[in-house]
Amino acid sequence: MSNSTPDAPADTSGSAPDAMPDTALRSRVAVEVEALRASFDAGTTRSIEARLEQLEKLRRGIRAENGRLSAALAEDLGKSRLEAAMTEIGIVGQEIAHMQKNLRAWLRPTSFNLGMLQAPSSGQLHREPLGVVLIISPWNYPVNLTLSPLIGAIAGGNTALVKPSEVAPATSAALAHLVRTHLDPEWVRVIEGAVPETTAILEQRFDLIFYTGNSTVGRIVARAAAEHLTPTVLELGGKSPVFVDEGVDPAAAARRIMWGKLTNTGQTCVAPDYLMATPSTIEKLVPHLKRAVRAMHGADASRSPEFGRMVNDKHFQRVLALIDDDKAVLGGTTQADAAARYLPPTILTDVDWDDPVMAEEIFGPVLPILAVDGPDEAIARIREREKPLTAYVFSSDKDVEQRFATETSSGSLALGVTVAHVGAATMPFGGVGESGMGTYHGKASLEAFTHTKPVVKKPLKPDTLRLVYPPHRGFKKALLGRLLR
Repeated sequence: MSNSTPDAPADTSGSAPDAMPDTALRSRVAVEVEALRASFDAGTTRSIEARLEQLEKLRRGIRAENGRLSAALAEDLGKSRLEAAMTEIGIVGQEIAHMQKNLRAWLRPTSFNLGMLQAPSSGQLHREPLGVVLIISPWNYPVNLTLSPLIGAIAGGNTALVKPSEVAPATSAALAHLVRTHLDPEWVRVIEGAVPETTAILEQRFDLIFYTGNSTVGRIVARAAAEHLTPTVLELGGKSPVFVDEGVDPAAAARRIMWGKLTNTGQTCVAPDYLMATPSTIEKLVPHLKRAVRAMHGADASRSPEFGRMVNDKHFQRVLALIDDDKAVLGGTTQADAAARYLPPTILTDVDWDDPVMAEEIFGPVLPILAVDGPDEAIARIREREKPLTAYVFSSDKDVEQRFATETSSGSLALGVTVAHVGAATMPFGGVGESGMGTYHGKASLEAFTHTKPVVKKPLKPDTLRLVYPPHRGFKKALLGRLLR
């Protein structure tokens, strides 16, 4: 579950440098980065035992700060304690446990063969730490999307600078407290702040930048990284489509679609962004979508303890402007409450492809429904847009499922489910094209935060390389030519 919305970058972590840092801020940031690099160079993070110890400190710290983190998430996003446990704190705990269980095996060198021409020889692949890494996290899942990549950074043997999102200020403060209280400063440091702090941080050289957010700021991060040839992992977003095929159980599909859409009030980058189906399927599906909303959040979702709020006034107004009340068959602007930042679950029908709601990632509790002729048109519509972070298909036809797998491109493809798959520690998660680059979670996190280094060895005797030493003539030339052919 990732990222922040694609609106003006001044409202998200890693924002555009429209407020330049002063000399004192630059110096403070440089001191933090230099301290982390000195710690890494001293070998503090090299041993597996030290990495496992730091992961355990993180696990215990999360447990100790559970109440503080849950309260911060409720303050920033209106998340219930149970939703915070399911989508934020609990997932991180599972990720740590998965990494602790498998880290030794994943770090064990693996052998490879250099081929007959280089025999006798041997080769091994070693995973080595990258160095000092930067993690810039978003506001929508601020605990999960800060600490999940941090697990990979620690497991990989790196030191890390963490920049939480200022758009979720209570959670940013809680994360800073967690890091400073429970983790060793030789391993992890945190800098809070907004545009000036992010700009000052991006001026420093890192060995990897891990950014979760929108594609606008992703480009800014990538440009800053390019100054130092720093690799990046960019977890971005996009309009994740849903196709519902004819013949699918409408009640079961509706529950899964609306649960995925309304989790975190729709402020989820892998939330179903828009739904496609044939007109006859839409007619059958819409009543079940309404029932699913009522079953989960009652007749008035503003009274539901498990339905959150938009993160701030700006995002509230942005999503509100996307709603066309003439097309709303559920919810709409008349039920919204600006003072409480409450947007009701909203379903729009008869939506056109050039409507404002289709121009950008919605990132709110609004589901537009568009009519298509069938799988052919749905696939064509997906292909004509930017590649999404994920795509969803509900079909009882295996051939239709296979067509979406082979004929569309997305960060992931989920068949018969929404959102839940992203929480699996065993599944690499990431985007493609406009929706991002690089993956993480579980082993993929370790791979993201390490370099796979080949280590080769060839004995000096017998010197089988004599065949390739110049001069090349006579029998040696003929034999070498034959071998190369």
